Parts: sequence; C-alpha cells; structure tokens
Amino acid sequence: MKIRNAVLAFFLTFSCSGYSQKEIPLYSGKIPNSKDVIDQEEIVFNKEVDTLAYKVSRPTLSIFLPPEGKANGTAVVICPGGGYHVLLMTREGCDIAREFNKLGIAAFVLKYRLPDDKIMPDKSIGPLQDAQRAISLVRERAAEWNIKSDRIGIMGFSAGGHLAATAGTHFEHALTEDKTGISIRPDFMILVYPVISLSDSLGHIGSREYLLGKNPSEKQIRYFSNELQVTKTTPPAFIILAGDDTVVKPENSFRFYNALRMNGVASEMHIYAAGEHGFLKTPPFEEWFGRCAFWLKCNGWIM
Repeated sequence: MKIRNAVLAFFLTFSCSGYSQKEIPLYSGKIPNSKDVIDQEEIVFNKEVDTLAYKVSRPTLSIFLPPEGKANGTAVVICPGGGYHVLLMTREGCDIAREFNKLGIAAFVLKYRLPDDKIMPDKSIGPLQDAQRAISLVRERAAEWNIKSDRIGIMGFSAGGHLAATAGTHFEHALTEDKTGISIRPDFMILVYPVISLSDSLGHIGSREYLLGKNPSEKQIRYFSNELQVTKTTPPAFIILAGDDTVVKPENSFRFYNALRMNGVASEMHIYAAGEHGFLKTPPFEEWFGRCAFWLKCNGWIM
C-alpha cells in the first residue's frame, strides 16, 4: 500500500525509531541542482520486504546517536541501496544504524535524491551532491553530536555502495557551493555488495540508466566508474560480497580492491561463496557485520 506525505513520514519515522533518532533536512536553504516541483515522494511499507522510498526529491538525514556514555567518537553515513530508483530504508538503513549505535558509533541514514530529469537539471550528480553534503554536515556539527571530525566514514549497499565509493573517490571536487572549507572526504568506506563500475562489461546497467540515462557519454561512464578513480588519497575500504552474486558482478569489487591495493590504500575484502545479492538468506547478519566491526576495531575506529 502506498502512503503519501505526512502520513508516510510517520511510518518511515516509526520504522526507523530507536535511541536518539530524528530526521532533519539535508540542506537548510534551497536544494542545489533542483527544480521547483511538487514533492511526489512515495513510501511503500511492507514489513516482509522493507520500507521503500520512491521519487525522493527532498533529501534528509536520519540521526542515530549511541546511548549516553557509549559514544566513541566515530560516525558513519549510511547510503541505502535500490538501483538509484528506490531506497531500502530499513534493512539497508535504519536497522544498520541501530547496530552501529550498539558499537558506540553514531549513524546517519541518508535519504538521497533519486536521479530524475523531472526534479534535477543534472540528475547524474544529484546523489553525489547529497552524499558530499551529508559528510560535510556531520563534520560541521561533530561537536554537537559528540563525534570526532577525523573519524567520519561512509557506508553503502549495492547502488548505495556505488554512491559511497563515488564519495570516497571524488571528494577533491565539491559539487555544491560550500564556503566553510570543511572537508568532504570520508575517513573510511564500508561497501556491501557494491556497484562500482558503470562500464559496459562490469556495470549494473539498471543503475547506470537511472543515474546517467540510456545513452551516457564515455566521459560520464569513466567518471562514475570508481575503479578508475582511485588515488593514493582514497580512504581505506572494507568490501564484502558474495561470489554467486548474479545482480552485480563480483568483479566490481575485485577491480576496486585491486585499484586500492595498487595505490597503497590499506583495505580489506571478504567474499562469501553463497549469499547472492542482498544477503537475504546467508551469510547471517551477525557473521558479516561482525567482520565489519572487527575491521573497524583493528583500524582504531572502535576503541
């Protein structure tokens, strides 16, 4: 069943409730790269599938802070997946945020704009603008939220993994006007069964078409193929996937990890023999998230 506007927001907030959570607009003023159109966002609430957000044109940040006395100063911005045409706000968003809170990590679920020519002059950069703004906003308000400004990472699932990896490889070029000078570089990346490349041979074509359209230029494809954008300043990454993924080719992660390694960026990759896309049946959540937590601990982001 589709629920709209104010009633919709209630269901989404309910599904994301926990600890010290609230939702705030990502931008305080006019949303950059946006057209003056009526908000047509839709939420499909299904307890057996997920809380699905469609037609997002007004990006928000849902704030999850760990219990008082447990915070360790680390924070992560979470980018749900959904092929750039929908966002899985619960399983790849709010549920993950709560688990980070148990580790003492502040979490921020990003409801980013979904690419659409109807709402943006340039739909290809809209999600990245939102990811960059999310990192900047968390860093700007770090003291308020008991966060250390040099311990802010980004996490993404599937196409949200593409967005997270894009934020981690394109931070030298801010796509929104920012007079504060605050860094938009994430300090680490967590990529779960991620889309990385938009090339013909590796890319998830559905995600590419929603982000770039049906006939993207070679320049656009290369720019958003993140395995080609890694440098020595790219933040370290934790990458996890299943070798039997038939939705997003595992080679996306292989190429990205190899690019990180060749550039001297210390990263880690885990490949499960089974799990397909989404880890719906296996591996258990405790298994893969436990490996993620161990990586964070080994790198000093969990004390």
